[in-house]
Amino acid sequence: MSELLGINIVDGGSVALLALVFLYVVTGRLVPRKTHEDALADRDNWKNAFLQSEAARQVEHNQTSELLEMARLGGHLLAALPPTPQADGEEVNPGDRMAAAPPQGP
Repeated sequence: MSELLGINIVDGGSVALLALVFLYVVTGRLVPRKTHEDALADRDNWKNAFLQSEAARQVEHNQTSELLEMARLGGHLLAALPPTPQADGEEVNPGDRMAAAPPQGP
């Protein structure tokens, strides 16, 4: 690599080397160690946050599945209850399962 962009690096000496390093830094091909370490730390923080979020989402999914199963069981139990007897002449909503109060007489 004695020639870069048509310029002989050896002829320029330390000025050419400094210009080359500056060019690499400006174009982003060479980054300071601190910047690189910060980028790695940021990546690790995001990765850990994602893993924690996924673990919490999985717990929530499992809980939701259990709750849905319990709701289905409750629905089946309510549907299996016998219908309540209706008083004479009273209309009862078919969805109402509460026993009718006995009529109050004198």
